[in-house]
Amino acid sequence: MSTPRETRPSAAKPSAKPTADDSPAPARGLGTRTPRPHGIRFAVGRTVTALGLWLRRPLTSLHLVLGVFGLLTLFGLVMVLSASSVESFTADGSSYSVFTRQLMFCVPGLLMFWIGLRVSPRRLRAFGPSTLILGVLALVAVLFVGDVRNGSRAWFALGSFSIQPSEAVKVALTLWGAHVLVARRAVIHRWRYAISPVVPVTALLLTLLVLQPDLGMTISLGVVLIALLFFAGAPIRLLLALSSGAIIGAVVLALSAEYRLDRITAFLSPGETDPLGARFQGNQALYSLADGGLFGVGLGQGRAKWSYLPNAHNDFIFAIVGEELGFIGAFAVLALFATLAYTGFRIAARSSDPWLKIVVATSTTWLVTQAAINISYVVGLLPVTGLQLPLISSGGTSLVVTMFVFGILANAARHEPEAIAALKHNGQGRLARLLRLPLPEPYRAPVPRPPAQRGPVR
Repeated sequence: MSTPRETRPSAAKPSAKPTADDSPAPARGLGTRTPRPHGIRFAVGRTVTALGLWLRRPLTSLHLVLGVFGLLTLFGLVMVLSASSVESFTADGSSYSVFTRQLMFCVPGLLMFWIGLRVSPRRLRAFGPSTLILGVLALVAVLFVGDVRNGSRAWFALGSFSIQPSEAVKVALTLWGAHVLVARRAVIHRWRYAISPVVPVTALLLTLLVLQPDLGMTISLGVVLIALLFFAGAPIRLLLALSSGAIIGAVVLALSAEYRLDRITAFLSPGETDPLGARFQGNQALYSLADGGLFGVGLGQGRAKWSYLPNAHNDFIFAIVGEELGFIGAFAVLALFATLAYTGFRIAARSSDPWLKIVVATSTTWLVTQAAINISYVVGLLPVTGLQLPLISSGGTSLVVTMFVFGILANAARHEPEAIAALKHNGQGRLARLLRLPLPEPYRAPVPRPPAQRGPVR
């Protein structure tokens, strides 16, 4: 009886008509690529990871400050040229007169930026008291020999140029106030040490500003005071009391002058038509923003600057941005100031010098707050106050002072502990050597003095 032979399994024969399931997978490297699932999510994840790594680099704060400063400055010059061309031609016969004046103020502004970037924080702190004294004297002098514009005696006229000393007083108060409050940080929780002498000196400055009168600059200086006390660690109840007093004072000032009361009334009744009245400027700004749409009518093609919108190149330049560049251009401005806020508070958090912490945080606060107030009254969220949009609105003194503040921010970014180590290890680079920037020195806390001995030691 024969045993059955072992049979090997034969290979399956291919069917005559292959189905979709039987089709072979495409070979790699032959020009075909398998689709990756969640490709967008993967790209976003890689971008976020790369951004996080870049933000952890030691010189990122410095690069952010320089980037925001350069973009705001260039964008401001372009928009001043576009927004002022009609008024310049009407007044001076040239479409470039206001732009040329703004460009000329960039020269001392860049010099002040270089000074703020180069001078060590220790010397900047030492200049605080003297700059404040000069600021007080300038505010007193402008009341007697100042030039009156728009009902306010706030400028020194120097030929075709003018200087507004109140802009520089904000920086002087910041430098001096941080110096005083840091020296008292151990007892800042006590009201009398937190109030004196910063609050009385600020009250004197506010009084001088009210006498000009300049309500917008008064509000800006009040923001500086609240920011100084907040970042120095003053009691919250003190801050609430000062803020309440400031609000009451602002209401009293608003009701004390007819033109201010008209602005409040116009803000509370936005639907009313008011040809050439208090509501006219706000309505024209809203029309400009509405005409811009998403992408705008084109750079230089706006119609509001043809005598429809007063102060188009100054207080209401954001309306021209929205009209000519649309929502995209307006959002770019908001993004730049948001980046400034992030960068300033990042530098303040990383700084080891307590005085520099307060100066950077306070300067960032009043710059961003001033921009927020300006944009808010252009879009109708606040009454008109007359504050400029930093680095974008036309204004020589504001441009120079703001450039100096950006120099201080960049200087503080170079004095971050990680930045100091990176610059000493890798060198400063060609641009820093060209600007003759010294290597930043690490912060050294002052050595406390030993208590004086009252009698001989036995």
